[in-house]
Amino acid sequence: MDNNTSVININILQFSLIYLLLLIVLGVMKYAKIDRTKMLIWASIRMTVQLILAGFILTYIFKNPHPAFVIIYLFSMIFFCIKRVLSKTPHINTNFKTIISISIALPGLLIIIYFLQIIIGVNIFNPQYMIPISGMIFVNSMTGVSLGLDTFHSSLKSQKLKTEVLLNLGAAPKKILLPYVNNALETALLPTLNSMLGWGLFHCPE
Repeated sequence: MDNNTSVININILQFSLIYLLLLIVLGVMKYAKIDRTKMLIWASIRMTVQLILAGFILTYIFKNPHPAFVIIYLFSMIFFCIKRVLSKTPHINTNFKTIISISIALPGLLIIIYFLQIIIGVNIFNPQYMIPISGMIFVNSMTGVSLGLDTFHSSLKSQKLKTEVLLNLGAAPKKILLPYVNNALETALLPTLNSMLGWGLFHCPE
């Protein structure tokens, strides 16, 4: 087998070296007096547990590529993304939560199907393609939606008086909210745009 395409096995000792980077981050946080030590430790523990569980699950799925397993894993990712986004915005109403959930799940599924079926031309239930591509899409979606919602909420909060004055003067709510929506959308797209600008410089083709 070509050395460029062979699988490299990483043992536990090699994997544990990753935590040296976390110690550096912890040192920087301490130096900058950022009180997030507990969060970093908890995130590290959670990351480790998730990686171990995901490793066992994915190994099983790749060895037993049944469509049912792929679908279950896919919808688990969608559920996690939606839950994560909504947990950061508990103040929004039920209708807004439903819209957010649909905006994450439906476009993501359509993009995955289009990418696998049309662009790559493989079976959409192929776990070696479906799972990693789905992961990238829904992680980016989760990041973008979270940033957009946070920006939208912050803008409304900082401009609360202005918004109330405009409403009292008879301005249409849609017209008032449109600048905030556009600003939130721009913020949500920035990570993706920055990533696209970096392709060819920071991302090398296989």
